[in-house]
Amino acid sequence: MNERIIIQTEELTKVYGVNEYQVRALDRVNLTIRENEFVAVMGPSGSGKSTLMNILGCLDRPTSGKYFLAGEDVSELNKTQLAHIRNQRIGFVFQSFNLLAQTSALENVMLPMLYNRNGKISDEAQKQKAIQVLTAVGLGDRLEHKPHELSGGQAQRVAIARALVNDPVLILADEPTGNLDSHSSAEILGLLRELHHQGRTIVLVTHDDEIAAYAQRVVRFRDGHIESDQLNGHAKQPARLEEVPDAHP
Repeated sequence: MNERIIIQTEELTKVYGVNEYQVRALDRVNLTIRENEFVAVMGPSGSGKSTLMNILGCLDRPTSGKYFLAGEDVSELNKTQLAHIRNQRIGFVFQSFNLLAQTSALENVMLPMLYNRNGKISDEAQKQKAIQVLTAVGLGDRLEHKPHELSGGQAQRVAIARALVNDPVLILADEPTGNLDSHSSAEILGLLRELHHQGRTIVLVTHDDEIAAYAQRVVRFRDGHIESDQLNGHAKQPARLEEVPDAHP
């Protein structure tokens, strides 16, 4: 397998509280996700999956251990640096869509480019890029629609377009179908699978086995540990760090 490593964690640990009130939400987790993998992360409430998502998304930092994103150690970056990583290298898709209510689909998708600190792209080029990704997710005829004028499935497509517009190395989807009916859910999951087939690296957090079935790999958490790691329905033990070549350049 020659694909580069997008996510590499080394003994990743997150502790909340102090002294006797400490809770180890993540306990020395070693996880590797390579380019163009579609991974579902599952686990009961309190298993550590949401904490993992926050750290992978650079929304939080670990108490100890390392997190390499596409070869860069982001474990100890400050808030400003983490915000830059989130904008440039990670695309987020949330259950609640997180769209600006009084802003058109086109303007919502353009937002990440407006915050791009390396932005040397013209306003017109930004607009054309946003139109391109909206068209790619099937919303080329909904550019000027505001969120309340869209169905739930269409709103989530806008959110996916927004996640794609800066060409991130990683897409993080947190219960992306939680607010959708079964038909819209199937459409969104089909879209995520198509993005995976196009070469995107996707991590999907879900509690639903039927949703996880869309992924090519399922990692289950319990009590802050990886309980199982399965590929194509067959049990696969997580590789030890020393077994993973080129973990970070």
